[in-house]
Amino acid sequence: MQMMKLFYALFFSVLFFGCAKQSVQPPRTSLSPAAIKLASDMDDRLKDHIHLPLLPLTYSADRYFNTQPSQLNPDALKGKVVLLDIWDYSCINCIRTLPYIKSWAEKYKDKGLVVIGIHTPEFEFGKSAENLKAAIAKFGIIYPNIADNESEIWDTLHNEYWPAKYLYDKDGILRTVHTGEGQYQEFEAFMQKILLERDSTIALPALTEVVRSSDKPGSVCYRVTPETYIGSSRNKAGNTEKISEGSDVNFKPVSKLADDKLYFAGSWKFGKEFGIPAGGGASSLAINYQAKEVNLVIRPQSATDFKVLIEQDGKPVAKEDRGTDIIEEGGKTFLQPKETRMYNLINNSKVGRFMLKLSSNSSAFGAYAFTFTSDCMAE
Repeated sequence: MQMMKLFYALFFSVLFFGCAKQSVQPPRTSLSPAAIKLASDMDDRLKDHIHLPLLPLTYSADRYFNTQPSQLNPDALKGKVVLLDIWDYSCINCIRTLPYIKSWAEKYKDKGLVVIGIHTPEFEFGKSAENLKAAIAKFGIIYPNIADNESEIWDTLHNEYWPAKYLYDKDGILRTVHTGEGQYQEFEAFMQKILLERDSTIALPALTEVVRSSDKPGSVCYRVTPETYIGSSRNKAGNTEKISEGSDVNFKPVSKLADDKLYFAGSWKFGKEFGIPAGGGASSLAINYQAKEVNLVIRPQSATDFKVLIEQDGKPVAKEDRGTDIIEEGGKTFLQPKETRMYNLINNSKVGRFMLKLSSNSSAFGAYAFTFTSDCMAE
């Protein structure tokens, strides 16, 4: 989704480590040749002597999940390899990273690794313990998580990205940082190296296989529309009407949409992070986007049942292009939000430029941000 500052470099390449049909072999207690090559591509921060931050140790049920502070204090973590995963449950890039984090947490839990999720919310609703607890259950996360609602850990790390992975060795020294998606096997190979430094006798499992084709080696990804925010603080709409927090705006329809710009029509009311239809007829928002998939973060503003009409290129979304949250009724396609989360609207057969339009007359429709994902092809 965005950001990073200070010491750390951003890695963009995505590699794939394929697994042939496996024969029975004795456990490895050294890195495989392929892992050595992958690990060499990761940064090593030992020279910087940046230490594992002291995690908050005051227990509260709305802050600690799957753990207690006593399990994360300096004594408990002494001699362990620690992976801090900065994430947000409404962040598409974080969600796509979770299968790897979960795999590592399980594979290396008895080999000296402690994985700790640091949930730093992008939106105010992400501070809800109930919402976070539900998300942790939905994604099947069983490793420790800390709610970083005031961004204390985020700020200590000088972090600016979701997701971000910080790997510390047995001495509590930062050894590498990775932000965003990709380089999963490089990161795991480097983690194996750090685990071997801790205990040279451990048996190493095979590297986790890639989850998606876009994670394969040498993949080249198409450019997509940037993340697009709806609230007043980060809104860059193509409309000429002025948008400000707390304002009610009646937008005139626009006949031609510029690429990658969000356009409103009808009556809208804006908060800092979201926009909602203000009544007086159907309100809509539209964007001429380029991507394979489209997601929208939504927080229903009330328990009222409501639907959002969704059209692509002026028509109901074709069956082959529908996201997992789209429903069809009477030949039309809708979204029926009932939870606060990211909704998958579109999953086109391939990357292209399309016009997406969402319409609703319900003031319960709290729309926060669109995210767009790409498709990749091997070189």
